[in-house]
Amino acid sequence: MRARDRAYAQLREDVLDGVLAPGAVLAEVEQSLRLGMSRTPVREAFARLVADGLAEPLAGRGLVVTALSADGVAELYEVREPLERQAVRLAARRGDPAVFAALAERFGRAPDLVGAGEQGLREYYALVAEFDAAVDAAVANAHLVQALGAVRTHLVRVRRLARHDPARLVQAAGEHRLVAEAVAAGDAELAASAVRVHLHRSRTQFLHAVGAPAADPRGPAGPGARTGTRRGTRPGTRPRTPTTAQEATA
Repeated sequence: MRARDRAYAQLREDVLDGVLAPGAVLAEVEQSLRLGMSRTPVREAFARLVADGLAEPLAGRGLVVTALSADGVAELYEVREPLERQAVRLAARRGDPAVFAALAERFGRAPDLVGAGEQGLREYYALVAEFDAAVDAAVANAHLVQALGAVRTHLVRVRRLARHDPARLVQAAGEHRLVAEAVAAGDAELAASAVRVHLHRSRTQFLHAVGAPAADPRGPAGPGARTGTRRGTRPGTRPRTPTTAQEATA
């Protein structure tokens, strides 16, 4: 692997895992020393992070890791929901029922993993990643899979907050189990409805974690108005245990 690719892979993982927290300044000299390479591959890696939406220019200070804001996450979920609902619909029609029935059974045992420390959490997130991979394989649509992959990159950072709420993780395991059961049964609309419930709860948990009020589902001043942190503001952060880049969905 070339130096620029190694630099990008490491920096991307550090952003997704929270080692480089939202708002952290990215300086070429500092990062090149940390990674043990010259500034040129680091500079090229920075450009790729900006293209991914994981970093942004800051006047006079180079780059910073992009913030997680309530409005930004709301926009992410606006894209995520239709993609994931369509994906499970197609998986229910095209997938192997036995694969999803087995995943549903394993999600039924997932609460034990949540309570088993760091190793258990790694296994739980590996199960979620396996479920996502099974859906991707079942939809047989490269364009949909590519679009989901782009969204999941940013969802890693959202999931990091749920890691500190075991009750939410147990609830999410039950939601994944219901989706897997619906896909296994070939019930496309039940699967899509279960995904909608899962994503609503996931978004609500994020807003709670950053101290933003949940949006009124009816919308602006009624239907659809957004509430919470304005885009570009940086919610307060606290030290967190780094997580793995497998945590691709919340």
